[in-house]
Amino acid sequence: MRKFYSNLRLSAKLLTTHLLLVILPIIVLTHFLSGQLHDITVSYTIQQEQNMSQQTRNSVNTLIEQVVNISDSVQKNDFFQNLVSGSTSENILASAANDQISAFFYTVNSLIDQSLITDICIYADLPAENLYKDQNGNASVFLPYAECKGSHWHGIFDSSSISSLFCPSFYLGPNEIADHGSLAYIKKIPLNINGTTSTLYLAVYFSQERLDTILEQSISKNNTITYIISERDNVVSSSDFMTTGVYLIDYASARSVYSSSENFVTKTILDEVFYTGAFTISNTNWMMVTMLPAKPLQSEGNYIIFNFLAFYLLFLGIAFLLATTLSRSITNRISAVITQMKSVHSGRPVPMPPSTMNDEVGDLISTYNYMSDEMNRLMDEQAKAAEELRIAEFKALQAQINPHFLYNTLDMINWLAKTNQEDKVTEAVQALSKFYKLTLNKGNTAISIKDELTQVSLYVQLQNMRYQDKIHFLVDVPDELLDYEIPKLVLQPIVENAITHGIFGKEEKEGNIVITGWHEEESLVFLVSDDGVGIPKETLDLLLTGAKAEEDTGKFGSNIAIYNTHMRLQLFYGKKDFGLTYRSEPGMGTEVEIRIPAKRYVKPGQG
Repeated sequence: MRKFYSNLRLSAKLLTTHLLLVILPIIVLTHFLSGQLHDITVSYTIQQEQNMSQQTRNSVNTLIEQVVNISDSVQKNDFFQNLVSGSTSENILASAANDQISAFFYTVNSLIDQSLITDICIYADLPAENLYKDQNGNASVFLPYAECKGSHWHGIFDSSSISSLFCPSFYLGPNEIADHGSLAYIKKIPLNINGTTSTLYLAVYFSQERLDTILEQSISKNNTITYIISERDNVVSSSDFMTTGVYLIDYASARSVYSSSENFVTKTILDEVFYTGAFTISNTNWMMVTMLPAKPLQSEGNYIIFNFLAFYLLFLGIAFLLATTLSRSITNRISAVITQMKSVHSGRPVPMPPSTMNDEVGDLISTYNYMSDEMNRLMDEQAKAAEELRIAEFKALQAQINPHFLYNTLDMINWLAKTNQEDKVTEAVQALSKFYKLTLNKGNTAISIKDELTQVSLYVQLQNMRYQDKIHFLVDVPDELLDYEIPKLVLQPIVENAITHGIFGKEEKEGNIVITGWHEEESLVFLVSDDGVGIPKETLDLLLTGAKAEEDTGKFGSNIAIYNTHMRLQLFYGKKDFGLTYRSEPGMGTEVEIRIPAKRYVKPGQG
């Protein structure tokens, strides 16, 4: 049956598969939607909760900022400033009816709105007893220093160097909470009275109910928990204190959540998964934590999936499912062929596995595989031809240089023979023989840097034999570069050009040539410097173009050897980044930079 089905034509397959594929779209769609809709629901809810948490954090920051501003306004009061600095006289402090004291009491009391700010107290030991009572005999802003000594927050100040502290109710004493408020912002301020320095505590008490209300209003989903925790793992405020006690995370974990991501992250507590977000509260060391249970989101996602499936079955119908499923079974194979054909855009065509079916798509795959094999064969032939052409061009250019050097050397040997210098003729022939032994190198196109430097040294030796040691030659190349690769006869044409058209262009016919080299990233760089006559700009511009210099440039002659050397390097390495660079100033000498890739030399037969 499988073979019979595989060999059917497309129209027959449409009819045959009609009944078999009725149920498949429902299964596929259910599987697809169960993940997709769940992810969409969770992502949307988390994003919504994150936005709500950001707004809540901003509201809490605003509340905290109001408390800090109230504290700052009290501290900046002129009377308060004079008091702590010791500028206020004892006579003024002793006068209960003093206008400055009355104005200060009035200013401080006006800041207490009972909605947010529940009380403001200043704990200090003052020389005037009347400061601890207002004009009506009631308790004033000032309280004796002894009243704060037993509090938890006083112990924190004594054991640390902090100058301010936001206190949850845990830090405050029972009487302090009953008389003043459940949360406080306290600042430690130096007090100078009669030349004696002591400590004053400015405490701004504020309402925890306001903070709780802000957190309760941030709840967008049932079972969501938002709470604020202090650096000492105390719960400052919560949208639900009972639930917070069960799912509380410590301060270090909250900091870790905040540091790891600005978005919500998953966290497991008591085998229950929560989407957890942590936010810093400005001006404090508190962290606001929002925890969103994952289980209700999953239930909501499942409910959405169920409704969608009902809607889908109601409006689409079995006929649409059949048509869609049937077309998909056919087009999948065609799409695979199209995708494989698109591979040509990024490289060679890749054949497909042979089709086991004899229908139209099977014929298409067979035709595509035949086309791929033919294209790969043609591309291989083209690559081989291009490589052969590159090698042929390289050898042709090299052949142009070898006769050029040989002609000059034989001319020098001929001159030595005519002057009856038999010993120097022998020395020159031996040097030339060694030079060509290195040059031929059994037909290899590349040699080591060490052998290339030996070649150019032999060339300069031969030239000095002819011109009475007028050429002072120096090689300064690090030993670690000597085992790298370079095409044959790169340095010799450059040195020859430096001698012939640079040094010999000078009136005294004498000069210096220096070869240096270094490793630069993935390249080797060599610099051939001479102190010859230099090269005019019009000749320098033509030197590496392949064109000859103008006839009226006289002594600079042809640039064919230099151009061939430059072209050989670019052909050999297949990149325009490598080759020669000339820099010269007339009368100042010439520098030639040679740049090649850093590649270790491997002797023939050792690769």
